[in-house]
Amino acid sequence: MSLKLTLAGLSLAALLGCTTPHTPSAGPGPAPGGPSGGICNAQGAQFAIGKAPGASIVEQARQRSGAYMARVLRPNQAVTMEFNAQRLNLDVDAAGVITRARCG
Repeated sequence: MSLKLTLAGLSLAALLGCTTPHTPSAGPGPAPGGPSGGICNAQGAQFAIGKAPGASIVEQARQRSGAYMARVLRPNQAVTMEFNAQRLNLDVDAAGVITRARCG
């Protein structure tokens, strides 16, 4: 019986040695090196109207609007409707051109 307990103890010790300690995160907010920004002001993103929503255009629009995040909304796309003051929405028409920049 003691041999079984010894083997069980050794197995448990080996498994515990393979774990990593949990370090709590700094809390909500952007990760280091992630996007910076805050409250959206769509005026800064108006330059994007008439352009294709490539990654660089979307990122420039996000930065110029001061938004924390941006999303491209295509015709008939299902989207969440909650208002988010930190989000820039870029509406795109069927031809793939940005037609509107708005916050929310």
